[in-house]
Amino acid sequence: MSRGKRYNNDERKLNMKKVFAVIIAIIVIAMFFIGMKELLKGSPKTNEKTFALAYYTLYENEKWGVIDTRGNIVIKPEYEEMIVIPDNTKPVFICMENVDYTNDTFKTKAIDEKGKQLFTNYEQVEVIYNHDENNNIWYESNILKVQKDGKYGLINLDGKEILACTEDNIEPMLGTKSVYITTANGKKGLVDNMGKVIIENNYTEISALTSKYSNGFIVKNEQGKYGVINNDKTVALEEKYDEISPVSENKMYVVKEGSDSKIVNTDGEEFLVNAFEEVKQINTDNIVVKVNGKYGVKTINGVEKIPATYDDLTYTFDDYYIAKKEGKYGIVNEKNEEKLSFNYTYIKYLDTIGILQAETENMESELLDRNLKVKVKGIIAQINDDKNYIRVRENDEYKYYNFKLEQKESKEILATNTIFLSKKDGKYGYVNDKGIVVVDYQYEEATEQNKYGYVAVKKDGKWGCLDAKGNVVVECTNTLDDVLVVDFIGKWHLATDINANYYTK
Repeated sequence: MSRGKRYNNDERKLNMKKVFAVIIAIIVIAMFFIGMKELLKGSPKTNEKTFALAYYTLYENEKWGVIDTRGNIVIKPEYEEMIVIPDNTKPVFICMENVDYTNDTFKTKAIDEKGKQLFTNYEQVEVIYNHDENNNIWYESNILKVQKDGKYGLINLDGKEILACTEDNIEPMLGTKSVYITTANGKKGLVDNMGKVIIENNYTEISALTSKYSNGFIVKNEQGKYGVINNDKTVALEEKYDEISPVSENKMYVVKEGSDSKIVNTDGEEFLVNAFEEVKQINTDNIVVKVNGKYGVKTINGVEKIPATYDDLTYTFDDYYIAKKEGKYGIVNEKNEEKLSFNYTYIKYLDTIGILQAETENMESELLDRNLKVKVKGIIAQINDDKNYIRVRENDEYKYYNFKLEQKESKEILATNTIFLSKKDGKYGYVNDKGIVVVDYQYEEATEQNKYGYVAVKKDGKWGCLDAKGNVVVECTNTLDDVLVVDFIGKWHLATDINANYYTK
């Protein structure tokens, strides 16, 4: 990677502005408001409640800046690109100037919320961004890539050196947090976010077995052979294989050696030699395999449990598998018995909360418990892992459920809110926590408060914004039909187009 170049050729195909700004939309859509969290110092209280302080990208007049969650401009929009570093204690913004998209060169500087330049002893200061296979993007929260004398190193947001500027390049490992690939003299190694060397610079390629780097790494040597190294530097598999697939978390590996495809373990035992085209999952002794273009399940010893007749097959829990056939999804067990009919456009298992979400053709979803009982039915508007609730639109009304799929009042779920969405005679308004109307029923659409106290309201086809007391901040004058998610921070609204996501007027 040449000096000043942020991405390899494949990564560079991502639209630069989208890369730098799409995190905003991701945050809003998932309601994971990443930012600088502290109490709103000096701000007036509303019903003795305060809202968190954060910073977000501002785009105005084709320039980038920063706003806070009071709606104040923190950094004037005067930069070609801007990145807000997510951190819990220290606001740091990376500004880009003299950006040449043709040659992929740029100049950077790091500044704080007062505009003071930071880390001036480095030639370049860059964020470390990463993305998974679905192109969900995140930034490393407390670490920066820096350049000095043409070499790269790592520092934290306090400016403390984590890794000296000795590397020809530093890049994230795709889909894996807090671990970074270093390159020196054409050889790759691995360090963590504390600067600890996990793998020396001895390899031509390094990748993670899974998103949890504790499960180990696939390495490729100069002879073109692959092996597996544990995160404690011990060897799990010798470097003798032509391919290794990253599917296992249980010390069993899918490999290709010569013309043979097989599963091997750390004891050198071999299983299912040339008995599959692909291995999708390894669950104890049960293996989801692809044979003749279809998916089924075999035991590690080759006994067929589910015939390879499905277009897709994914293990979930107990003996249940999400299966796809003829364009529809259902659930089968290990005896290939149909346990949930093939009537759905998609099914996914929310493993962190133990719930199945089955989507129908009309955009509705059924939420099922582990007994495959339908507990909730409607349009899933939000699954909030921060406050452990699910927001569902049922018959044009929003209802709230905890992760046990028990219905709750909004004031129970949204305890930090000051006003609550209410509907009467087909119109929306707001009530306080005692049920008293504080905003009349006059809006055709409206949202609950975001994390910073603002609500979006729609009247006569136009959107506006109210504050935490229900006062008008922005009149309903904004046509936002092309915006994926309507959200306001003060007078600024979230905008989304093909190139970028940002806050603007």
